[in-house]
Amino acid sequence: MARVKAGAAANPAPPTVQRVRLRFAKRGRLRFLSHRDIARSFERAVRRAGVPVSHSHGFSPHPRLSWVGAAPTGAASEAEYVEMGVTREVDPELLREALDRALPDGLDVLAAVVAQPPALADRIDAARWRLEIRGVSHAEATAAVAALLERDSVTVTRVTPSGRKEIDVRAALVALVVEPQVNDEAADHAPADVAGSPGPATGCAILTAVVRQTTPTVRPDDVLGALSVVADLTPPVPVTATRLAQGLLDDGGDLVDPLGSAPATRGRPGTS
Repeated sequence: MARVKAGAAANPAPPTVQRVRLRFAKRGRLRFLSHRDIARSFERAVRRAGVPVSHSHGFSPHPRLSWVGAAPTGAASEAEYVEMGVTREVDPELLREALDRALPDGLDVLAAVVAQPPALADRIDAARWRLEIRGVSHAEATAAVAALLERDSVTVTRVTPSGRKEIDVRAALVALVVEPQVNDEAADHAPADVAGSPGPATGCAILTAVVRQTTPTVRPDDVLGALSVVADLTPPVPVTATRLAQGLLDDGGDLVDPLGSAPATRGRPGTS
């Protein structure tokens, strides 16, 4: 085996000449993929699409893909982000199309731009979530949200591999609103859509939450846990959570697109 010179990388790879940032969606049943499953899917898609992706040095080179704030397993998303290095300049739109064709339905690449400073992670400090709570009426949800927003602090406990963590959900909440009421009477007579579930006996409430990034990150389950703490709100069936956007909070409470002048979202809005 040839000896590597001091200061030189083993098995050097071609240099990165451009970085491209992508926004993609995780929709339908693919919301149950873990982050590692998604990363593997992208690595395979990069190979299928013939993308000139940069690789790490060494004896086990891997594609240079940098992920930011992956949504938890079980949550859908319209705003996932990844940045990749390439070894030659590419047209971001052509790269987007090629990757979108190579990925399975449900992982949909929505936008691509050439990376510009600052770093992608520095362009995101909050997220907007949509929580669809079946089996809970609009009135119940409204009362629970009001009780939560009245508090200065609401702490929930999350069990992690490293132990229990206390998380102040209220401190991270920028906004939490109940969407305009749907026809609860019609929902009362709708059949259950989950086998073995009790059915939507008291309608369906839809919440929109804007959550500031904290350490650890406040997740949809934490928001639901806080509603349970302050108002004993316990949905009878699993809640459908969809991340609608990520970005920097502006003075008006809106999120600034981290891709800047990225093109408008393509494809159908996600349905979970």
